[in-house]
Amino acid sequence: MAETTTIQVKQSTKEALERMKIFSRETYNDVLERLMEEVQEINEETKKEIECARQEIEEGKYVTHEDLKKEMGF
Repeated sequence: MAETTTIQVKQSTKEALERMKIFSRETYNDVLERLMEEVQEINEETKKEIECARQEIEEGKYVTHEDLKKEMGF
């Protein structure tokens, strides 16, 4: 059996977790684990996007604000 612990959360947090349940019998632990997985995936995707953007900048594949304003006629 998994080790358990009790945590204190605000009522509004508990209500938000309740709304995030995929099915009524899903545990708060399951909801929290799913949310943590999603955050980790987002973080990994963000890291990849940042690296791609850095590479594009190094390769000169960007437009400055000034150039964009000129191009747009501002």
